[in-house]
Amino acid sequence: MQIKQASLRKRMHQGLRTVFSWLPRDVRFSIFREMIDCDPAPDPRLELKVAETQQDLEDCFRILHDAYVASGFMKPSPSSLRVTIYHALPTTTTLCAKYDGRVVGTMSMIREGVFGFPLQSAFDLTDVRARQGQIAEISALAVHPDFRKTGGAILFPLMKFMYEYCTRYFDTRHLVIAVNPNKIELYESLLFFERLQESVVDRYDFANGAPAVGATLDLPVAKEIFRRVYGRRKPRKNLHDYFVNLRLPNIRLPHRRYFTTNDPVLTPATLDYFFNQRTDVFRELDDRKRALLWSIYDQPEFRTVLPMLVGTDESWQSMRRHQRFSLRCPAELQIKTDGDERLVVITVIEISLSGFQAQSQLDIPVGSHGIARVELGAEDRATLPVTVTRRHGHGQFYGFRLEEVNDVWRNCVSALETSHVATEL
Repeated sequence: MQIKQASLRKRMHQGLRTVFSWLPRDVRFSIFREMIDCDPAPDPRLELKVAETQQDLEDCFRILHDAYVASGFMKPSPSSLRVTIYHALPTTTTLCAKYDGRVVGTMSMIREGVFGFPLQSAFDLTDVRARQGQIAEISALAVHPDFRKTGGAILFPLMKFMYEYCTRYFDTRHLVIAVNPNKIELYESLLFFERLQESVVDRYDFANGAPAVGATLDLPVAKEIFRRVYGRRKPRKNLHDYFVNLRLPNIRLPHRRYFTTNDPVLTPATLDYFFNQRTDVFRELDDRKRALLWSIYDQPEFRTVLPMLVGTDESWQSMRRHQRFSLRCPAELQIKTDGDERLVVITVIEISLSGFQAQSQLDIPVGSHGIARVELGAEDRATLPVTVTRRHGHGQFYGFRLEEVNDVWRNCVSALETSHVATEL
């Protein structure tokens, strides 16, 4: 009897979806926007945080597995977890929503790392990469079945957390997604995502060969669109105020000593647990990907848990060791050009023990010398003599060599080199 009722409900939903699809696009989008219900005062039992413990991550991966299996996006795994190689990277952050201490929702944000993005196997990101700003793929979204009919009580706070984290902590401008075709209009109508291409990818391998649509969102542009479309609406339907202005006490943002852009949470033991013990993710990697993992996790403590190379090709040994660290630090550069002193505001985006990379809206002559004052954190400021060594292409990015290194800079780099997880900083 229950099977017949479920089958009937499914047919009714399919019929309603077909009828809805016959409506003009503008009408469909208007209906979607009228369905918005973003509670500005969620239940205090709801907590949103970075999944930082092994138990948090396991609960997230289990919910994700069950949701993907139910949707046909993956085959059931013996581990009952959905874990991918992207979850092994320190540039990936997994968010979780907990209700009364129980994980009920999750989402992962994949910042570009050594493996690129999952969706780039099926979608061309050339146009997005040509624009200014970092990219993050929003992936692995799932809500527990008990909370899927709550009118967005979990989904909207989770999406707000994602928006706030990306704009304030993750140094992200562009979001990219790959979703099932029957979900894309929700993203287009509510959040104003734009498709990467008109045609649907018939088989998206990252989702078990299901069809997929790729889309992107420019966050600063979206902020202005949100203001224009939602700015005058009532609080529970005002996504601009909800995403941009509202501060939810339910969201627990990470505390950072330095202005880093990632929040790594994987210790050697946690990495071993998820990628060697519970799943075969590491064992299934080819030599190049194994070597890339070694180049990222180059601390001695990780050596016993990383997968060994099995082939004879040693070309990977020429890869640059990843001793540069991603931050976003306000800074100023005092230089002399043509006998005049100039003060240039710059943003440091990557540091190493011997130099840094920075972004500048103004031209800086290559070869010039000066003094850089860098805010590495709220209480950590370094003043250093520097030389401008290169300009990257025709963009606004410059490389700097440090002529001297002081203790503040050295301590920051040392902390980044030796810390396994963000909380150790």
